[in-house]
Amino acid sequence: MRLATWNVNSIRTRLDRVLDWLHRAEVDVLAMQETKCADDQFPTLPFFELGYEVAHCGFNQWNGVAIASRVGLDDIEVGFDGQPSWSSTPDIAAAAEARALAATCGGIRVWSLYVPNGRALGDPHYTYKLNWLAALRDTAAGWLRDDPSAQIALVGDWNIAPTDDDVWSVDYYRGCTHVSEPERKAFNAIVDAQFADVVRPFTPGPGVYTYWDYTQLAFPKGRGMRIDFILASPALAARVAGAQIVRDERKGKAPSDHAPVLVDLRRD
Repeated sequence: MRLATWNVNSIRTRLDRVLDWLHRAEVDVLAMQETKCADDQFPTLPFFELGYEVAHCGFNQWNGVAIASRVGLDDIEVGFDGQPSWSSTPDIAAAAEARALAATCGGIRVWSLYVPNGRALGDPHYTYKLNWLAALRDTAAGWLRDDPSAQIALVGDWNIAPTDDDVWSVDYYRGCTHVSEPERKAFNAIVDAQFADVVRPFTPGPGVYTYWDYTQLAFPKGRGMRIDFILASPALAARVAGAQIVRDERKGKAPSDHAPVLVDLRRD
């Protein structure tokens, strides 16, 4: 079974690329982030014609998460217990954003996650990001307390580079989000809750990234960050036979600024 995650940066803009890669890569389950559309705008039919069921959570042109599966799509769940809400202005009531979606696919509980960006140190969105990660950690730890043998994948765009090897220049990002100690501690708290980064052993750094900005020739210059991850519960991690970051999908016409990340799983 092949499980992948990809921040597609607008599914309607990138639809042909995503479908073409799904077919070529023989992906069984794809978690997508930053779909940038409401549920009624998601292009479900082309996925269905390719043999995939789709679940999507999107409220407007911002954020958005989806899961496409050709091995089953059951027990769909929008958001996780305790997920913090957000409001950009005081006059708008805070609400949960379209950042977390789960479904059981081929016996695996897959969570497509789009962690808040944080924007800047000291920004309210940065506090929101830390609270969001803390809530995810607490809830995910509870899943394993309830069932230590559960096969759970927490996948997506984490908007965190956990180590210095995960950025092209430590000095360039100094004082910025994505690399701050509180963010890294929040990421590691989820790892400490027994959700292992199962891609890193197969894609060691430095110089291995999943995201490159569109500006200043960042991609050809190798100025990237590794911020997209697949974290697996112990029972699922034991099944991982291989993993890769598909860097070539950042090339070509109108790419996403992220590359897909995938793992191959042995049969349970």
